[in-house]
Amino acid sequence: MKIILAGGTGQVGTVLARNFHAKGDEVVVLSRNPANADWQTISWDAENLGDWKDEIDGSDIVINLAGRSVNCRYNQENSRQIMDSRINSTKVIGEAISQSPNPPKVWLQSSTATIYAHRFDAPNDEITGIIDDIQPNAPSAWNFSIDVARSWERVTNEAITPKTRKVLMRSAMIMSPDRDGIFDTMLGLVRKGLGGTASDGKQYISWIHDLDFIRAIDWLIEHEELDGAVNLASPNPLPNAEFMRIFREAWGTKIGLPAMEWMLEIGAIFMRTETELILKSRRVVPTRMLDSGFTFNFPNWMDAAKDLCRRWREEN
Repeated sequence: MKIILAGGTGQVGTVLARNFHAKGDEVVVLSRNPANADWQTISWDAENLGDWKDEIDGSDIVINLAGRSVNCRYNQENSRQIMDSRINSTKVIGEAISQSPNPPKVWLQSSTATIYAHRFDAPNDEITGIIDDIQPNAPSAWNFSIDVARSWERVTNEAITPKTRKVLMRSAMIMSPDRDGIFDTMLGLVRKGLGGTASDGKQYISWIHDLDFIRAIDWLIEHEELDGAVNLASPNPLPNAEFMRIFREAWGTKIGLPAMEWMLEIGAIFMRTETELILKSRRVVPTRMLDSGFTFNFPNWMDAAKDLCRRWREEN
């Protein structure tokens, strides 16, 4: 297959490009900053149609991962960049597909499990999940992330692509042993004895093992009945306290200093990030994937954490 990865130089894009390339697929990455790789990388500005659109014509799959990192302070300028980078790139991908004489069969568009409300009482799935601008049990600033996700999906749905199936990938945290990813960052805390409970530890963490994420992408490509919103997450999200306890056990660390909410707020300021990434309860389950017959190789965090820790040691 010929696969276009827009915004494919980040951690998730590299994981996918590596997998497709190893299988013998033709991989073309669209990037603002092209770099040498084992696959072709083409420059684009993620806002305007250019020569890159010729790569989409005749391709089999388009996967759009473009968007500024949310690991920052949500000040006015950063918030604008987070929103615009997602809206503009998605809109121009839709334009390129709609203008293609031979459009791709499927467009896999990034979204996020953060689209769901902050809750503890029940899991969110694609059918019963709560998507609301007003979260009475959460800081009002957290509504920005939901607004971004809803706008992201709206632009995708508005694109006129009658010959191209569209899938909105509401992904949880993708855990891989690659450097500078979320697992690597969290493991750094665990190794330093700082991987304890955050706040009261009741907030849920939704996650997916990178090998299951890769398999899920392949599944979405193959199963033509799947379109619209699809949750990509392990079927077993865990409260923060239990998640971190298992993480420490998998690595072999007994000490994990807890952090109160006020400590996290101060730390977030110094680290130039937001506590939402730690404190929001993301209790997400992949109902549509399971109903379609997909099985997870790593449905439980203990097995996933042990595998990821082993691979991290081997690669570092």
